[in-house]
Amino acid sequence: MIPPASAQVFLNALGWTDVDILPVAGDASFRRYFRVVSGNRKAILMDAPPPHEDPRPFINIARHLKAQGFAAPEIFGEDLDHGLVLLEDFGDHRMREHLDDHPEDETTIYRQTIDLIKALHQKPAADVPEYDLVQYQREVNLFTEWYSPAQSLDVDKPGFVDIWQTVLQPVIAAQSTPVTVLRDYHAENIMLLDDNRLGLLDFQDALTGHAAYDLVSMLQDARRDVSDELEEEMLRYYLDDRSDAETAEFRKHYAILGAQRNTKIIGIFTRLYIRDGKNRYLDYLPRMWRLLEKDLAHPDLAPLAEWFDRNIPDNIRSKPIVGAPA
Repeated sequence: MIPPASAQVFLNALGWTDVDILPVAGDASFRRYFRVVSGNRKAILMDAPPPHEDPRPFINIARHLKAQGFAAPEIFGEDLDHGLVLLEDFGDHRMREHLDDHPEDETTIYRQTIDLIKALHQKPAADVPEYDLVQYQREVNLFTEWYSPAQSLDVDKPGFVDIWQTVLQPVIAAQSTPVTVLRDYHAENIMLLDDNRLGLLDFQDALTGHAAYDLVSMLQDARRDVSDELEEEMLRYYLDDRSDAETAEFRKHYAILGAQRNTKIIGIFTRLYIRDGKNRYLDYLPRMWRLLEKDLAHPDLAPLAEWFDRNIPDNIRSKPIVGAPA
């Protein structure tokens, strides 16, 4: 975690001289983060090196969210040629760790996350690409591209594609009036700010799509256990002003998108292990399989559940990956 050589020149141009540059925990991408400290001033330096990363989507969505009244980091400066962005420091008070230490706050904070999503869904959608069928399909294909080979499974790939094409149709039809979908809206990307607002991070992959997606991301969290009881309570809270018919339809779409997201994540976490040697992501697989199987229990996902039953034996699910890191 050594800052890029161009960092100090970039900071000097923004008036941040005589600074300490300290590493901050990163994520699963090529992006790196550093805390820049100059006297009483603090900021976060994002290092999103081209060609692996492009910081422009993050910058655009951050400004869009701030303009709509949400707590996204202010952008202090950018150097797109070197992939450097200086942005507001939201501190270290993250939702995940706070709830680990204060589980009694769980319901209150999760209600805040649902309130934020409700508010976001009332605003005009961001000017970003659509979460279309091609994107949904590309993501679930990560399962057959990475997880199946890693477990030495010869699966029915054409059948997998065909079933998803059918299963996803109700979601595509329902998102004809799309909302902004942050896509990684979960406890490790939410900062608890001093003014009692929720600070948003890691939204650079935002698309426009279905309102259920970010609910799935928060309530079927890949990295934190959310009880079935809390998930149900928060779903009811989100749907409290909808008719029975609207609620049933939304819950169906929620299950479809839950299955889509969790299938994708199993593929991504396997790739992070096999390709990038990041062993810790294997620890999340039992949770991901539990969540996926819960979504597959919805009656409208019966054809997909049958595919998994035919192709992925029960004794393979949640087991360590057979393959070794490259």
